[in-house]
Amino acid sequence: QVQLVESGGGLVQAGGSLRLSCAASERTLSSYAMGWFRQAPGTEREFVAAISRSGGSTGYADSVKDRFTISRDNAKNTVYLQMNSLKPEDTAVYYCAADPKAYYSGSYSLRYDYWGPGTQVTVSS
Repeated sequence: QVQLVESGGGLVQAGGSLRLSCAASERTLSSYAMGWFRQAPGTEREFVAAISRSGGSTGYADSVKDRFTISRDNAKNTVYLQMNSLKPEDTAVYYCAADPKAYYSGSYSLRYDYWGPGTQVTVSS
């Protein structure tokens, strides 16, 4: 099974940017649909973005559309989440997820089989 580790989180002011990375132990990352989810204090985990095996299809939550961009570099076994125009409500632990069964898995968290431990993103106002 694949191991996932997120990095790139931190503290930024509102309007700033961060790029998160998800490094996978599996060298054949192209066989996994990938997604990003987040969980803020006192809330349920919510969908952020998803990307197909080859990177040809992407999807976003309405709350981050036009601000966040998901991408992948299968040669580096890495998935990215570029976050621009950050808002305080983006503050959360961000999780990378993988689905070995699908081309594209979208927003339903139960479709994903593997999860990273998360990285904290804090946006100050």
